[in-house]
Amino acid sequence: MPFTISARDECMPYTTKDGSVIREIRKAANQSLAEATVAPGQTTAPHYHIKSEEIYYILCGRGMMWLEGEEKAVGAGDAILIPPNQRHSIRNTGSSDLVFLCCCAPGYSHDDTVLVQE
Repeated sequence: MPFTISARDECMPYTTKDGSVIREIRKAANQSLAEATVAPGQTTAPHYHIKSEEIYYILCGRGMMWLEGEEKAVGAGDAILIPPNQRHSIRNTGSSDLVFLCCCAPGYSHDDTVLVQE
């Protein structure tokens, strides 16, 4: 495989099944890295991933992370591990965008995302 670099600003944003806006910066055979943005007052739809394990790393903003019925405040510099089959969502509690990196292994797929009613 040739050596390549992905530029964040060249990645087109799109809305995922949970309602967050992401830019998939890099996708490999077994993982993906994306930047997600949740607007002030917005909450992603509660969901889980059948196969993917995720790590969220908060770049800026403030929010409340909900994971399997437990809720904790998160902010810049925080990392959250989300195992497969764990229901989760994140709410922006600040006045500016909540921006975080999302690493998925295996890589993100709409087909691996299951929305749940809470």
